[in-house]
Amino acid sequence: MSAKTINITYWVLTILLALAMAGDGFGGVTKQQTGIDVLHHLGYPIYFMVIVGTAKLLGVIAILQNKYKTVKEWAYAGFSFTLFGAIASRAFAGDAIIEFIPPIIMLVFLFAAYYFWKKFNQLKSTEL
Repeated sequence: MSAKTINITYWVLTILLALAMAGDGFGGVTKQQTGIDVLHHLGYPIYFMVIVGTAKLLGVIAILQNKYKTVKEWAYAGFSFTLFGAIASRAFAGDAIIEFIPPIIMLVFLFAAYYFWKKFNQLKSTEL
């Protein structure tokens, strides 16, 4: 796979991930009713929406930049914890399998974007 293909794949996956997380983060910060209903169902306090929503918005900024690699690594880790937490919360709440699909899909996008970011950085370092 060429460096150009890896770079394009990375950015497409990253932008899709960023859009999803930004939308979810914005919904949390603005306390959208759908999020409130889900948090009540899962047993979390409403203020948790604002905390996680703010973290998601900051994480979006972190994964879209390429200057601070450690910050980007932490953002990927934070998104991983959030998505695994969403899956676990749904499982503990006894939700149907269909409710697991959105966070699993986002986790696949996250892992793929991370993989291609690492792959592209590896190719860049061998070209130097």
